[in-house]
Order: sequence, then C-alpha cells, then structure tokens
Amino acid sequence: MRILLIEDERKISAYVKRGLEESGYAVDPVYTGREGLDWAESAPYDVIILDILLPEMDGLSVCRELRKRGDRTLVLMLTARDTVDDRVAGLDAGADDYLVKPFAIKELYARLRAITRRAGEAPKSTVMEFADLTLDTRSHQVRRAGRVIELAAKEYSVLECLLREPERVLTRTQIAEHVWNYDTYNQSNVVDVYIRNLRRKIDDAFEHKIIHTVRGAGYRLSLDEMD
Repeated sequence: MRILLIEDERKISAYVKRGLEESGYAVDPVYTGREGLDWAESAPYDVIILDILLPEMDGLSVCRELRKRGDRTLVLMLTARDTVDDRVAGLDAGADDYLVKPFAIKELYARLRAITRRAGEAPKSTVMEFADLTLDTRSHQVRRAGRVIELAAKEYSVLECLLREPERVLTRTQIAEHVWNYDTYNQSNVVDVYIRNLRRKIDDAFEHKIIHTVRGAGYRLSLDEMD
C-alpha cells in the first residue's frame, strides 16, 4: 500500500513514516498543503494521511480541492482538536475518517485497515434505488423523483449506508462505524446531525417521507410512516 503523508511537524512525520514502513507500507512524506496537492496529482496513492494545520494551504482546503478534482483517494485526517464541529468540518470536506493527536501507531494501523476495508465494500451495481430515490455510486449523484439533490460528502455516505439495507433499522453505532469508524462517536450527536440534514434535503420538499426514526433503536429508510 502506498501512502502520501502530508504533515508539517517533522518529528510526527518521521514517527509515522518509520512506523508505517516497518509494517510494509510505502510512504512519501511532504510538509505543506500545496506540496501535498502536487504529489497527489503526480502519482496514485491508496491513502492520504492529511494534517489539518498545514503551512501554505490547510488540510481542509487540500481535501476539498482533491474532491473537487474528482480524486477519490481515501483520506485520513489528523487533527489536534476533538470537538463535534471540528469532526463535522473535516468529514464535510471529504475526509473518510479522522484521528486525534496524540495517537499510538497501532491506532493509526487500525484506522487505515478500517477505511480500506470499507472502501472494498462498495456494491457491484453503480445505482442504488429505493422508491423514487436513486444514488449513483460512480458519479455520486443523488436524485429524488428525478430532482438532483446536492449532498455534502458525509451526508452522501450516511445515505448510502441506509440505502444498502432499506427497511432495516440501523443503530447510530452501525451508521457511525460504516461511515466514520471512530471510537468516541458515542460522545456526540454527529449521526443525528447528518440525519437531520438528509431529511431537510431529501424529505422536506416531498409529501412521502422515507427517512424515519425508530425510537430507542435508530433509523431506517421506509415507505411506512413511523415518526
């Protein structure tokens, strides 16, 4: 596995690079946001490990630019802050997961295994459907009744998770583990925030609501009125 490491703190970069290389990963370290963008464009990577606080161009901007360019390389964001707003900002920028500093190298390994495992779970068909809702996993285009619905990156991922098993109740834990896989999500309402956003964009303008709360259990896509 080839990894692009974008981290300006040289000691942290050296620590991560050494640990990953000892486990058989190939690691290219760079130290600024703009340098990272150039490297990401010049060679294929399996994962980009991206710090948020970077010189020249911060990690959130780097991630947004990668996604704008159509680069779907897995991104693991590094952050020194652990608030809900910080998490949501990183995930909305297009990151696949995040890791809070300081961290043990074993935790980094676990996060890398988790996001690469999730990436391999994509369905063979590129279009997922439920009622009049469609999601194209290739173009990331979402439509309801033919109308294009613009979603942020993690709104899309939460919806994709629900669409994988329509009519099944998914707990907040199951949704979070599929989309983010971070261990401390139980201390926040981040799943509820994304569900509210999805309802506003997908259900509010339509008579029939399809995103439902199963009280005390979780959420599911259903044609039955449940709230």
